[in-house]
Amino acid sequence: MIQLPDIIQFSKTIRANTGAEKFFQPGKNIFISRAPGRLDLMGGNDDYTGGLVFETTIREATRVAAQARDDTRVRLLNPQMREQNWDELVEFALDDLTRGAAMRPLEEVRAFVNADPKRQWIAYVLGALYLLKKEFPAQITRGVSLFLESEVPLGKGVSSSAALEVAAMKAIAATYGLRIEGAQLALWTQWVENAIAQSASGVMDQITVVLGDQDHFVPLVCQPCQPEPLVRLPAPLRIWGVDSGMRHSVAGIEYEAARAATFMGYALICDWENLPVRYDDTGALPRYTDPRWNGYLANLDPATYRTRYENRLPEQTRGADFSAKYPTHLDPFTPVRPEVVYPVRACTRYAVEESYRVHLFVELLTNKREPLTPRTLTLLGELMYEAHQGYTECGLGSEATDLLVNLVRAEGAGHELFGAKITGGGAGGTVAILGTHSAESERAFRRVVARFREQTGRAPYIFEGSSVGADQFGILELMVD
Repeated sequence: MIQLPDIIQFSKTIRANTGAEKFFQPGKNIFISRAPGRLDLMGGNDDYTGGLVFETTIREATRVAAQARDDTRVRLLNPQMREQNWDELVEFALDDLTRGAAMRPLEEVRAFVNADPKRQWIAYVLGALYLLKKEFPAQITRGVSLFLESEVPLGKGVSSSAALEVAAMKAIAATYGLRIEGAQLALWTQWVENAIAQSASGVMDQITVVLGDQDHFVPLVCQPCQPEPLVRLPAPLRIWGVDSGMRHSVAGIEYEAARAATFMGYALICDWENLPVRYDDTGALPRYTDPRWNGYLANLDPATYRTRYENRLPEQTRGADFSAKYPTHLDPFTPVRPEVVYPVRACTRYAVEESYRVHLFVELLTNKREPLTPRTLTLLGELMYEAHQGYTECGLGSEATDLLVNLVRAEGAGHELFGAKITGGGAGGTVAILGTHSAESERAFRRVVARFREQTGRAPYIFEGSSVGADQFGILELMVD
């Protein structure tokens, strides 16, 4: 078992919460899991359109301790929720997830979660338990007590939700003697986010926090979940993440609209090509497919897109106008809202071109002999800047993240800062910056942070370093007397 400082401290916290009249019962095993947040270097929002993404873990992580109960109660304790003015302790019964011998319909489960805004955070944990109960009804007949803590910040674009989902599902499964890992764990926790928390995210966050390792990147082809061998960042390079101070949410209207617009473009292209599109619910998540691109816009090459479709796509379309012609929306997880104006052309272009950019980025990193040449480093940075511009065109930029990117660009490759881009779902959150392990790069980065602070009055949080993913960490089993 990997000994990490945060786990050593967490184990002490768990022992302090074990005993008569305390949260955990003495003399029974407690299972601890750990899942880090993630930093999106390249790929961003092309996971739901089948693209290649390139992500790494961060040092900050979520930890969950779980212990089986003798009754059917479920108790969730997260003392940090007090900081958000949310309920830190939530209790319910395992029977609240079922109706007789069957699982309750999803609408009823969502209604149960959303009944009280102060406990909506339980969606990610309750969803994990719901899915496990559905898949393993014979094993999951008793309740469970879970203690949670995290330093993965909320709303910063570093996937606090995936860290919570993964850590919770892995710890809950362990209490019932189940082992859930790899792509299955990623896809099941993505289902929790989509179906229970109702955030229309792709799978890149979950697979990164599951399969990641310290100082490595996870290349993933999201069709639907095809991880490639981990890539160690070449020795001269380093990555920072800088919080812009602007909160972001994949449940926000900007992300929803960009995703919906992408599938609107997909529907138009399939219509022009007379491609039959069918609903496929045989996988972990339902989706629509076609015989040419298999439902993934990332399989449409950029040259064909530019030649045949770019100028035919509307720059914008109102939801009501689109739905009048295409009543079936080809994304099961986003609505088409009548009053919203959707940037169809920009979002479709991003889906096609971002996957190409990520493939090129990874090839430049992995197929060049070290040391990387100045030309290669400049090309890597330019791909990041282009990706950031793609976010802006999709309506996912923000003034704060643009400022950070522009400050990095002003320092330039001459000061060994090569590129920067907004991460994750966009519309705020964190900016990833590519530099080197050198004094010059460090000085330039500190100037960027200082100038950002001077111009905004905010001292940004800086993400540095990485850590093992949930599978690499495994499960720590404690017996507390």
